Amino acid sequence: MRYGYARVSTIEQDTSLQFAALKAALCDRIIEEKVSAVKPRPKLEELLASLRPGDELVIYKIDRLARSVRDLVRISERIEAIGAKLRSITEPIDVGTPMGRMVLQILGVVAEFERSLIRERCMAGQLEALKKGKLIGRPSKMPLQDQNEVIQLVGCGIPLKDIGAAYGVSEATIRRMHLVAIGKTDRFTGPVRKLL
Repeated sequence: MRYGYARVSTIEQDTSLQFAALKAALCDRIIEEKVSAVKPRPKLEELLASLRPGDELVIYKIDRLARSVRDLVRISERIEAIGAKLRSITEPIDVGTPMGRMVLQILGVVAEFERSLIRERCMAGQLEALKKGKLIGRPSKMPLQDQNEVIQLVGCGIPLKDIGAAYGVSEATIRRMHLVAIGKTDRFTGPVRKLL
């Protein structure tokens, strides 16, 4: 059986280009996943577990399967151990040969390097935006008036869980708003904050 695997990193992205290419490659079944390659990929794990000797796993591009060389090698060795084959539509390599495995690893290194460059550029852009006083991240879904009410309710000693239930947000969200309001933390978290 020929399986196709299409993956994009976020819900907003579309797999239609990959799907069309996998369909043209005559895949019997195409599995789509919308999750970052650095997070657990349950559909890929399910697919790998269902592979049998003689099956073929077709991907649009190597970086759709893995974002690190270690992960790529692990997946390709797992496929090979089953007796199945791995094929990339845009990178015609034969992973059944030593040369093909070397090229596969080189492509994996290039994909990992490209991902690092993109991350670096994003962080640099976020840092510049912060220096200019721009807010980074998603805007709050809760109106400013409700946020002020929440902060006052926390100050009155009402349990965070009860406030969260009343406003339809999690207890962690209420705690974060309170910590920002009293100056124990700021709105910016993650790698950008560490650069400042």
